[in-house]
Amino acid sequence: MAISSPFSKMFGSSPIKPMQEHMKVARDTAAQLIPFFEAAIADDWVKADKIQQKIAELENDADKLKKALRLQLPKSLFLPVPRSDLLQLLSMQDRIPNRAKDIAGIMLGREMGFPKPLQKPMLGFVTAAVATSEQALKAINELDELLEAGFSGRELKIVEKLIKELDSLENKTDKLQIKIRATLFKLEADLPPVDVMFLYRIFEWVGDLADRSQAVGSRLQMLLAR
Repeated sequence: MAISSPFSKMFGSSPIKPMQEHMKVARDTAAQLIPFFEAAIADDWVKADKIQQKIAELENDADKLKKALRLQLPKSLFLPVPRSDLLQLLSMQDRIPNRAKDIAGIMLGREMGFPKPLQKPMLGFVTAAVATSEQALKAINELDELLEAGFSGRELKIVEKLIKELDSLENKTDKLQIKIRATLFKLEADLPPVDVMFLYRIFEWVGDLADRSQAVGSRLQMLLAR
């Protein structure tokens, strides 16, 4: 049975546009974490539940795009990019919405709030992590122009600059994670040990969200080096 869908029409003769669309959905999924954390901090779990459902829907959309692209990606492309490299880049992108879904799921399930000293830093930490996914999207959105330019010239410098900025954003997220962990360390004695354990896990996963966005840039950088 032939596959006929808006995605297949979008695919056309090049996989680049659907790769970009997948990254956009990945970014959109991560971006929902900002209002989700705002709701959690406000102890509004009805709103948080609705946002978590949106995150799950977007993650599912990203998964469908990933599967469709894998099925329709030609065995041989008339592009200066090996099929295996595109699949690896796609896999890196797909890890972003997966982690966003993990974060929202565990927080909603436990109705995890944050002690007041952690609330503002936590929102800043999440916002910084989401910014890395936005930057990764900017870099991926240059991929078609980069291919047209033959991975050289002005377009190459633009992408290299975007990747460098992505690395800086991820480094900023690392520093925020160190600070928020230090804040929690000072509060540990006054909190239930189980809550402390899960807070550290959320810190780790939010940091991992930024790491996964940086990994998209790193994979794209490897394409530039070929």
